[in-house]
Amino acid sequence: MGTGGANNSGQARRTLPTDTRDGMLLIISGPSGVGKTSITRGVERSIADSVFSVSATTRPKTDADVEGVDYHFVTDAEFERMRAAREFLESAEVFGRKYGTPRRWVEEQLARGRLVILEIDVQGARQVKGAMPEAFGLFVLPPGEEALLERLRARKREPEEAIQRRFAEARREIAEARASGVYDRFIVNDDLPSAIGEAVEAVRAERARRSESRNPR
Repeated sequence: MGTGGANNSGQARRTLPTDTRDGMLLIISGPSGVGKTSITRGVERSIADSVFSVSATTRPKTDADVEGVDYHFVTDAEFERMRAAREFLESAEVFGRKYGTPRRWVEEQLARGRLVILEIDVQGARQVKGAMPEAFGLFVLPPGEEALLERLRARKREPEEAIQRRFAEARREIAEARASGVYDRFIVNDDLPSAIGEAVEAVRAERARRSESRNPR
């Protein structure tokens, strides 16, 4: 991960007093209904220098969405322009909508020593690990398949047919995650506060390990 003093245009980057060499890219993944967004936000709140990477998407903006906080909402044409220009660290199409992680912002935050959090699916995680093998991956698991199905139904967002499709996709994604070699840690979300604590502990331990390897005694 870059910690140098230049940005992509070759111009010198102004160093801030808060800059460190501790930049780390954190990938958090998990199937729908597993609670990964709650865990992601818990990690973000618990680690002071963490920043959440906001994806670009072609998904229509809802009344509950906040531009630049939930997503950067773009047209399909703009998304394809960004992808052609290689402005995404990763991109994917999920349920007919396109999502992508803006590369430049991530690189700038890593250069400043931040913990940059990506909440992406396995497909996207594979792309990120290919571009940045040093990324640290966490995958959130349900306590069991029945518990996951119950959580999907409890959201009361979709008809049963759609829930079953998401459940089948979740099972496939879990199997793919286990076989991918992308993830350094699997966390079972049986109890949300405990799962957040486990994720925070794993991230802090990994950053400490990397800091020690850079500065051996």
